[in-house]
Amino acid sequence: MTELLTYENLDHSPLIEFSYDNETKGALEVLKWGYSHYGDQLVYACSFGIEGIVLIDLIAKVNEKAKVVFLDTGLHFTETYELIEKVKARYPSLQIELKKPSLTLEEQAKQIGEELWKSNPNKCCEIRKIIPLNEVLSGATAWLSGLRREQSESRQKTEFINKDNKFKSVKICPLIHWTWKDIWRYAHKNGLDYNKLHDNGYPSIGCAPCTSAAINMDDLRSGRWTGTNKTECGLHQ
Repeated sequence: MTELLTYENLDHSPLIEFSYDNETKGALEVLKWGYSHYGDQLVYACSFGIEGIVLIDLIAKVNEKAKVVFLDTGLHFTETYELIEKVKARYPSLQIELKKPSLTLEEQAKQIGEELWKSNPNKCCEIRKIIPLNEVLSGATAWLSGLRREQSESRQKTEFINKDNKFKSVKICPLIHWTWKDIWRYAHKNGLDYNKLHDNGYPSIGCAPCTSAAINMDDLRSGRWTGTNKTECGLHQ
């Protein structure tokens, strides 16, 4: 099975043909194309959830010196930081950067207000995630994301290659056809480390104050910003 993507709408390149295999569902082909096309200008923004762990392993098969950026808000779970250290040890050649916001949590509290994630979570995400990623992508042409179509209704139209107007970049999503079962099957088959919160009912893991166990396991993001109308941090809108 093959999937044809019209990329000329993004940079006027000819049609690209990706082979769709049963094991990676096109992910390896997309990664090979991405690194051959963009080289060092391709950055992976990783949240270190289970999709991220799988994608890192696939990336390492294609480019062992790839650049991986974690948006370190200063509000992540201890388990997330512990996992990052394990990943660094497993893939020593990867360039893993923990990108911090310009404002510390203390400075943010003084300038804007205590526990901003409660009073204005969108503003908190803007300061601690969106602006830092924009700084990272200012020197990059394209970035990788672990988005999957199955994750939510808003992600069902995600393509392998997407024009990203927010960051004025190209967003490449190799895992769009993977299911939740596919992700875990690959992780277990390859003995990958993962965030232990996944074993405690946390399918989607972000900042600790804004993440709880999923309310509905049919909605893998139902534990994010519980009790609000917010469903995304803003990176993928």
